[in-house]
Amino acid sequence: MEEHLVTVSLIAKGGFFANGGWRGVYRGVGSAIIASAPGASLFFLSYEGTKKYLQPWSTAFFQNETVANGAVHMAAASCGEVAACSVRVPAEVIKQRAQAAHHPSSLAAFKSILRNTTGEGVWLGFYRGWGSTILREIPFTVIQFPLYEYLKLHRARSLGIDTVTPHEGAICGMIAGGTAAALTTPLDVIKTRLMLHHTRTSVWSLAKTIIKEDGYAAFWKGVGPRTMWISAGGAIFLGVYEKAKDTLIKSL
Repeated sequence: MEEHLVTVSLIAKGGFFANGGWRGVYRGVGSAIIASAPGASLFFLSYEGTKKYLQPWSTAFFQNETVANGAVHMAAASCGEVAACSVRVPAEVIKQRAQAAHHPSSLAAFKSILRNTTGEGVWLGFYRGWGSTILREIPFTVIQFPLYEYLKLHRARSLGIDTVTPHEGAICGMIAGGTAAALTTPLDVIKTRLMLHHTRTSVWSLAKTIIKEDGYAAFWKGVGPRTMWISAGGAIFLGVYEKAKDTLIKSL
């Protein structure tokens, strides 16, 4: 899930107003828009494909249906996130540099990264924070999608139907997304700070620096906007996904 642009300014060192305030909220939005469609496509292709492949195997290892389904959804969602991050990470690097460095556009941030990564290599420049992004996204998706699928299944069974409506799926996505967002905020803080660094550093070194300079409370900066934004995004994103899937199934 894409984070709200306000949260980047809150999480970045110095806080919201030091990083452009309301004028900088939509800096870098172009890269996020361009990457959203291919990122989502890669995620759901990998998610549905892995889920379909693993489902028959899960019953052989787990006797409990809930545990089996949860394990499949965790593994499938993790594969989906790794695939999506091949597009998402460069887009986030551009977006966050545009906001924190006050570039006028995503294109300007892109050119700046090209100019300033000749020593470490272009790929390292655009994929800075890959490991920390995966470190954030895997726990996020391991919480979100099993919870999302469980809520849908529980709702459908309570109504005595096979599947929920897209509207109900959107509500399940909102709850699951908000829960996962709140719980993984510390990982998001580390990932954002790492992407904004102009020199290479490890996750653990950066975490120690954050604690030393800003205290443990810094790990929860932006938790409110992040939770609200991803709750809304989860409702829209997964609601549209359920609607598209429902339409495709009915047309076959």
